[in-house]
Amino acid sequence: MYQAIGIIELKSIAKGIEATDAALKSAGIRLVQAHPSCPGKYEIILTGAIADVTAAVDHVKGRFDDRMIDSAVIGRIDEQVITALFGTQAGERKGSLGIIEAYSAASTIKAADIAVKTAKVAIHELRLSRGMGGKGMVLVTGDVGDVTAAVEAGAQHAKDQGLFCNSAVIPAPHKELWEQL
Repeated sequence: MYQAIGIIELKSIAKGIEATDAALKSAGIRLVQAHPSCPGKYEIILTGAIADVTAAVDHVKGRFDDRMIDSAVIGRIDEQVITALFGTQAGERKGSLGIIEAYSAASTIKAADIAVKTAKVAIHELRLSRGMGGKGMVLVTGDVGDVTAAVEAGAQHAKDQGLFCNSAVIPAPHKELWEQL
């Protein structure tokens, strides 16, 4: 369905809208979403063939480098991540719970992709920026060993980018906690 995904975050809403137009005009890509987010950032998520997505992201980076916060191109993205981005996954409420929190949407999406490719885990939720001060988080579930491995691998990406906020693994979440997630 989707060969690649590109994520671009800018620190200006006006330039974000302009960058979205530039990206769409630069290559044969489709827009997944583009919107302002906290605190005054603008996020763009694109999809298409990896060469087209890379060209669009590179074009925006070249024109709006002074406004860039973060960007990423992910080829062969795991289907769970796509489903979570569209908010259509039915998150399991059993097993262990792992949380990865990062300071950018791009780092969060990449951490989610790494996590699900590292171990047998399911994405419970992938939340980006809105209502979180511009941060993102991914919640994964599964056996405690798998969740731990997935969280460590995904968090390492955010650490390598300098955009890691925090992470946690809860081996047996309380029933009331599951009800609040």
